[in-house]
Amino acid sequence: MGKILIIDDERSIRRALREILEFEKFDVEEAVDGKEALEKLQAARYDLAFCDIKMPGMDGIEVLQKSQELHIDTPFIMISGHGNIETAVDTIKKGAYDFIEKPLDLNRILVTVRNATDKVALIEETKALRSTVKKIKGSAIIGESPEVTYIKEMIEKVAPSDARVLITGENGTGKELVARSLHDNSNRKKMPFIEVNCAAIPGELIESELFGHEKGAFTSAIKDKKGKFELASGGTLFLDEIGDMSLAAQAKVLRALQENVIQRVGSEKDIKVDCRVLAATNKDLRKEIEEGRFREDLYHRLAVILIHVPNLNERKEDIPLLADHFMTMICSEHGIAKKSFSKEAYEALKTIDWTGNIRELRNIVERLIILCGGEISGEEVKKFANPKA
Repeated sequence: MGKILIIDDERSIRRALREILEFEKFDVEEAVDGKEALEKLQAARYDLAFCDIKMPGMDGIEVLQKSQELHIDTPFIMISGHGNIETAVDTIKKGAYDFIEKPLDLNRILVTVRNATDKVALIEETKALRSTVKKIKGSAIIGESPEVTYIKEMIEKVAPSDARVLITGENGTGKELVARSLHDNSNRKKMPFIEVNCAAIPGELIESELFGHEKGAFTSAIKDKKGKFELASGGTLFLDEIGDMSLAAQAKVLRALQENVIQRVGSEKDIKVDCRVLAATNKDLRKEIEEGRFREDLYHRLAVILIHVPNLNERKEDIPLLADHFMTMICSEHGIAKKSFSKEAYEALKTIDWTGNIRELRNIVERLIILCGGEISGEEVKKFANPKA
């Protein structure tokens, strides 16, 4: 169970709370005044603190405020025998989780403790999930080559606007990361980032996925469904592999971009949408236009700004930075001590023909971490980078 600190100058209150909480299997510590409480809060982590408001010297409100100034994130439950509604409201406004009046009620204590510890667990879980998402998606574009520096400068200039951006490049080069960086640095960053992989959705379902459908529009449409354009309204819609979209869907996307309205499948009602559209492709859309597989008018709507992401062979000077980045991330994911690359290992990585680009580099770094010792040598890179060798 969790660890709880009781802060109260009355021994009887401390003892009563301790007995209740220890019966519930909590680890309990005590502080007789505000000074001792702050020392304990700085020295150890507590899942919860019960704090009396009226204490000699430093009162409970001061302890609460000083703990906040010290960035101590322990939730406080304030207790007082002289409380009223105004006191309760005031303490919660100042950052307390809850307020309990004396004499203490057993059921109220247990319910409050359970709710507070559930909240702490949820916050910790959210932090962990955010950390995992950052690890998976990457928190920044890694590299210092001229090509990557140019992309970073473009993102800085373009992100604050609502201009549509077409991101081109081979598979595995990091086009999605560029799109996310554009969103994260835009005025829409607090709103949804919705991604659609146009290549992964069957042609007959792409319109329903993008625009939604009405109940009964087709056999499996058992209820109304919002499409990605609606879900992304206020935020950013990222159309990945747009070169694989059907011509029929392209026509509807063009209308949505021109008029900022969509129609769900099976409906004639116009729905206003407000989303910034980013698109990416690994195809040569000019060639696709010539061969009649992509609409030229849609291309010009999407390609207000063009950002090309180079393949890894065009930016080999970034390989050491990328390898170190993946090393840190993967070792953390596996829960093992961080390993390192020798100088010769970096040089060996630079000699590889990276047909799979950054995705392939990540896989090879993970393979080397699993198969090699603390410092990865050049010979080990040559041995394990190509399993056929």
